[in-house]
Amino acid sequence: MRKQYVEVPLPMTTGVAGKLGVLLQAMLLAPCYLAMAWLRGAPGIGLHLRILASAARLLTRGGRAAASHLALPMDSTRYFEFDAVWKSATARPFTRYLDVSSPRFAPLLLLQSTPAASAELVNPDGHDLAQTQALAGAMGLDSRVRFFHGVLAQAPYPPESFDLITCISVLEHIPEDRAAVQTMWLLLKPGGRLLLTLPCRSAPLEQYISHNQYGVLQPGDDGYTFWQRYYDRERLDACVFSVTGAPASVSVYGERAPGLFFRNATMKRLLGARYPFWREPYMVATEYRAFASTDDLVGEGVIALEFVKPAGAGSLP
Repeated sequence: MRKQYVEVPLPMTTGVAGKLGVLLQAMLLAPCYLAMAWLRGAPGIGLHLRILASAARLLTRGGRAAASHLALPMDSTRYFEFDAVWKSATARPFTRYLDVSSPRFAPLLLLQSTPAASAELVNPDGHDLAQTQALAGAMGLDSRVRFFHGVLAQAPYPPESFDLITCISVLEHIPEDRAAVQTMWLLLKPGGRLLLTLPCRSAPLEQYISHNQYGVLQPGDDGYTFWQRYYDRERLDACVFSVTGAPASVSVYGERAPGLFFRNATMKRLLGARYPFWREPYMVATEYRAFASTDDLVGEGVIALEFVKPAGAGSLP
């Protein structure tokens, strides 16, 4: 598998005046770019508005945990990923829900929209988990959600505990990805659904990064830490489908020209708070499109997969 090494630049610093300028710019331009994205058929616009409404309600009640989501509810391919997972998850009722380290607003919104459900949220990043707990409390979900600080393999859940499991752009960061899929499949009830999103390409790729963002994995001797892998058809077969069988549904979304995603990610790291996050939904509408399969991708993409566990399925193929 080809390897790529990513140098993370030091972000530009932004003073108080600069931050106020960025905020004013976002307030003026975000509605315009959101409307243009909707006209261009960008995915996830409805969820963008739902997150904004939820964050605004929390702010009126003093919930500062939601403040950042007013400026940046989603970014980049999250528009596609959140939209695909939301549509699949809400298509059928669920009561016992497990989320594996997804961006926090996705599982909390799903739980908020399903009053009969309870959830377990797993995350090995303690800082990120604490922020999710604060947001869940602000949203009034304390009585229906529990948190586990650690990796999924260490979580104390018995087999066949959940009728819905989501994992949004997480599996690619786990070195033992097939084992993680096996664990999720073991925890899923027969008839339950597993929803995954993964970065993909027509040929596989592994990225190593100079900044250990999450602190969960250890850097190698060269100072680089495993960051993520991109899945092609063969890697999906070997590490996912060999456990779950064929997916019930598949959708692929990717960049229209090679290099667009990498350029965008580099600018975010470099500019920090000065990056024009308000442009994200329009960027997704104009620089990305749907593809028939990973084989057809011209560069980087994201695949959304839904699996239904058949009755009598073996737990660990």
